[in-house]
Amino acid sequence: MNFLYTAVAFVLALGPLIIFHELGHYLVARLCGVKVLRFSVGMGKVVWSRRFGRDQTEWAISALPLGGYVQMLDARDPATAPKGEAELAREFTRQSVWKRIAIVAAGPIANFLLAIALFAALFMHGTQEPSTRVAAMETNTPAYAAGLRGGDAILAVNGEQVASFSELRWAVTHLAVDREAARFDVKGANGSQYAATIPASAFGAVDPDGDVMGALGIDVWIGMPQVEEAVAGGPGARAGLRRGDVIEAVDGKALRDAGDFVRTVRAAPERALQLRVRRDGAAVTLPLTPERDPKGQGVAQVQLAPAVDFVTVQDGPFEALAKGARRTWEMTALTFKMIGKIVTGQASLKNVTGPLTIADYAGQTARMGLATFLGFIAVVSVSLGVMNLLPIPVLDGGHLLYYSLEVLTGRPLSERIQAFAQRAGVGLLFMLMALAVFNDLGRLL
Repeated sequence: MNFLYTAVAFVLALGPLIIFHELGHYLVARLCGVKVLRFSVGMGKVVWSRRFGRDQTEWAISALPLGGYVQMLDARDPATAPKGEAELAREFTRQSVWKRIAIVAAGPIANFLLAIALFAALFMHGTQEPSTRVAAMETNTPAYAAGLRGGDAILAVNGEQVASFSELRWAVTHLAVDREAARFDVKGANGSQYAATIPASAFGAVDPDGDVMGALGIDVWIGMPQVEEAVAGGPGARAGLRRGDVIEAVDGKALRDAGDFVRTVRAAPERALQLRVRRDGAAVTLPLTPERDPKGQGVAQVQLAPAVDFVTVQDGPFEALAKGARRTWEMTALTFKMIGKIVTGQASLKNVTGPLTIADYAGQTARMGLATFLGFIAVVSVSLGVMNLLPIPVLDGGHLLYYSLEVLTGRPLSERIQAFAQRAGVGLLFMLMALAVFNDLGRLL
């Protein structure tokens, strides 16, 4: 059932993005006067098709569900060679180099425009997100060394205001890729304001494609452990814990937040602990002996009340559109930087991901709700646009490279060079796909 859910989410995420990408090529080709023969969702053998319009364009679904294509009238293909002067004028290679550039670039541009629209819609709709208040961190983390403390709220990163934890994570991830210092403007739990800086050197051991925030010691504030319910007959109920109790200390050691309590209990199976509890304004001491679970960890069978601070992030239409464009631009730049670091060996090849990882994340985000799923689709749309701009001959970026050279030299590349480049591009693309699937399997297994 989970596999089916993930598969459906993957199709719903990737299918519209492919269609939108190919529609970009199709619409600009029509605007430039080029005759479109086929619009296919999927690759390989056509399994369903219908013809529409003045040109009787074939709209098709093909067997392989990865990718799609727009087939235009092209004199280089004997099967689709133009017949007569009228068709010759609508043939792709007869168009000016600038029209060909516009047609090829329209696909990736369509993906970027879709991402802008989705981000803008999410910003206008408004979402409830964890605030920038941070949890208590270990003393050996860069965040603690910088001066951050549990319960403090980060107001800005390098002068840019952040309103939610997701904005904070995005800003810090950007700095991790660039290996730049992060200067935080912070409001302390006591109301005072101060600055804390994580130096650029601290990002040296951080994987930008991994859990950047966790590596720095920054996490969402989850509050003190307040009892929501003690399971009847469980260790917590036997200890006398009640709804509303706030656990302040264990064995005389003050707790920093609920995470401290959970970690302490897990590390003490079948060992007696003394809890200091705040109940109706008074301090109460209770004995707790956690049970041992199948993994060998301690459990108290106590449900804690959620104590995350949430903020509502919502913008007007123009501000949302501007933020959507900015988020798309920053994500595009960040993706290109990561690709550059992989190529130069500054980042691991393990950062290359493929369809299995996309499917896994599609399933996870779909379970989190429509807003989260649409945000994921926006991110994938940016990635699809960037991938197609890579200067690999079989991709849009490779064709744009050909046409750029044609603009500079005043003549197109010879067919022999293009044919050689196409073969090399196909080989490189297959190697990248094999690497991506290998990395996907490693993550999933």
